[in-house]
Amino acid sequence: MIRKLHASAISAAVLGTSMALLAATDAFACTRVFWNTNSLAKVSGRTMDWPESTQPTLAVFPRGIARDGGKVGADVIVKENAAQWTSKYGSIVTTIYGVGAVDGLNERGLGAHLLYLNATDFGQRDPTKPGIQAALWAQYVLDNAATVAEALALLDKVQIVMAEARGHKANVHLALEDESGDSAIIEYIGGKPVVHHGSEYRIMTNDPSFDQQLALLQKVDFSNPRSDMPLPGNVNPVDRFQRAAYYSAMLREPKSERQAIAEILAIMRNVSVPFGAPYKGFGIYNTEYRTALNLTGKRYFFELTTSPNVVWADLAKFDLSEGAPAWEVDPDNIDLSGDISAKFQKLDKVPF
Repeated sequence: MIRKLHASAISAAVLGTSMALLAATDAFACTRVFWNTNSLAKVSGRTMDWPESTQPTLAVFPRGIARDGGKVGADVIVKENAAQWTSKYGSIVTTIYGVGAVDGLNERGLGAHLLYLNATDFGQRDPTKPGIQAALWAQYVLDNAATVAEALALLDKVQIVMAEARGHKANVHLALEDESGDSAIIEYIGGKPVVHHGSEYRIMTNDPSFDQQLALLQKVDFSNPRSDMPLPGNVNPVDRFQRAAYYSAMLREPKSERQAIAEILAIMRNVSVPFGAPYKGFGIYNTEYRTALNLTGKRYFFELTTSPNVVWADLAKFDLSEGAPAWEVDPDNIDLSGDISAKFQKLDKVPF
């Protein structure tokens, strides 16, 4: 993999090109923020913004589940040397269209988030490497890695392959974080993986690519946020990236998990896309849901934007041993609120 440990200087011409690209392309909305600077718990949050329901469910998977990285549902898209693995760790995830996981947390405190990136280019298929369809990218690391560093080492040995579901291509990049405070952003640019690895990489949105987002952020100074400081307020990825950076600088040392989750969700609500907000060229992409992960406490919080209730599940309350059943709950239920660990239903068959 190509490793980028520090943001590099990028010329004004490149920055101008990236802004033009941002204005011209279909940049779906999503935001991820990692709060790793407090002493109570490492927590992260994300928004999921999409033009329709992704039919999300919350699923809990035990250890010992056999996966086929070459399938999207019943369709085989990696016909040669598809990755096959058996889950080493249990996890809780948010599914998308029943074909993969876009967000999740495993029992070792590793978090993973897939967000849209129009610039994604997975390149030509290399059959010498086991292939994994993109909707299983996050699930692969949650199944097999305990830390960000371990996940990156595993990803060096496989290739992510473009997938498609419901007419949407999986142009995605991956954010990882763990309970030690480590973080990584992985993007496929020009057919090759580009990795930004370090605890300082706490924010991710969408286009332009992450190195260009960092260069744009260097043009502003949010180290001492003030009420009279100009702040970009639109729903495009650059504005959301900078707004997330500004509000992250205001986070206070929490006194409880309740406060920590409230603070990270407050930022995620601020960078959400309101109902009806226009996206240039391709309509409306509202925020469908928000998640918050307590990597230290192994609890997963979920907030559907069409429901007034925040729900959560505690991984410690599930049997994650090999041979245990998988569990699932549909969060689109107005009666669900608070700790819903006991509301999950056993699955006869895992969805992927």
